[in-house]
Amino acid sequence: MKIDKDMLRASWRSWYANDLRAVGPGWLQLLWTFVFSSVVGLCFFVLGLATLATGSGRLPSWAGAGQWLLANLVVSWIIGACIHGLFAVLVPLLGAERIRAFSRRGQSLFFAGVPLAGLALGWPMGAFVASNLILEKRWFPFRNAETVVGAFLLAVLVTFIFYKHFQAKARQIEAEKRVTEAQLRLLQGQMEPHFLFNTLANVHALIDHEPARAKAMLGSFTDYLRASLGGLRRHEAPLSDELALAEAYLQVQQTRMDERLRFSIDAAPDVRLANLPPMILQPLVENAIHHGLEPQLNGGRVSVRALAEGGQLRLEVQDDGRGLRAPPRKGARMALQNLRERLRGLYGDEARLELLEQDVGTLARVTLPLNLQASSR
Repeated sequence: MKIDKDMLRASWRSWYANDLRAVGPGWLQLLWTFVFSSVVGLCFFVLGLATLATGSGRLPSWAGAGQWLLANLVVSWIIGACIHGLFAVLVPLLGAERIRAFSRRGQSLFFAGVPLAGLALGWPMGAFVASNLILEKRWFPFRNAETVVGAFLLAVLVTFIFYKHFQAKARQIEAEKRVTEAQLRLLQGQMEPHFLFNTLANVHALIDHEPARAKAMLGSFTDYLRASLGGLRRHEAPLSDELALAEAYLQVQQTRMDERLRFSIDAAPDVRLANLPPMILQPLVENAIHHGLEPQLNGGRVSVRALAEGGQLRLEVQDDGRGLRAPPRKGARMALQNLRERLRGLYGDEARLELLEQDVGTLARVTLPLNLQASSR
């Protein structure tokens, strides 16, 4: 998996927002836990120095300060590892979908309770390691129960403050994701100007000389508009609707390009019942025509396939056009980049978009979780 700037940003946001669909490899999520725990440990170190300076007016030596910093980091790392481990165990055990189905109160209890449980488990372990192996029992004096209880309550308070901050940021990130999703769907539902004008111009040109073709083209164009506008009103659509939209689009293009375009659509009846967010397949088809076949004098063929296997839905659009090595046309693959970001926001690592070079042409493939539940109309 390629680790780039976009991947790092999406992975951090998924960790920060307590997203049950983590983005990026597992070690990257662990890295964010380590980084955050280090920051918390550093904050406690600074707080301790400030408290010491206020109380006794004396600061420790450089060597003592280094030991103190390391002790704070070790405690924070162990607490962070415990919290991370509890999430890693409980989320697969309970199931992400079941957790999402919790009430708002249930989700708050879960996402607050796990860090507190990790704190209760990790703090004594971290304090023991820091006291015995780093500071030689000069830190966390367990002989004083009031000190232990006070330090633990302070850690609980800090954990609660961080939780409330994360909860607010998670709501903000979720709102941003919804706005981005709405914007992408709106952009994808808008007609590309050259497609609209070319279609109308072709209908106008065919009316006098080939009225049958003009009528067929207008009918396909009407079907395309109906399907695309209908998709904007739904969060999910059956694959059969997405295939009908792709077929209407290809029929319009076939009428316009005549013999330069040939296409086929292949999907088993049970696969057509699968549900997915609208306008997932369409950008692949449009990209195959606009960037693959249209620039070629002889046009070519587009094959649309949908398969279900291993709990995943795989959508494939293959063309025998110019291929990935051809000089890109203006705005090439912008829609695919938007689609990639949309899939990442919806599914995290559970979905992906691949562009694969073929002996002739290109294969675009989207893989996402198979959903056979009733769609919301």
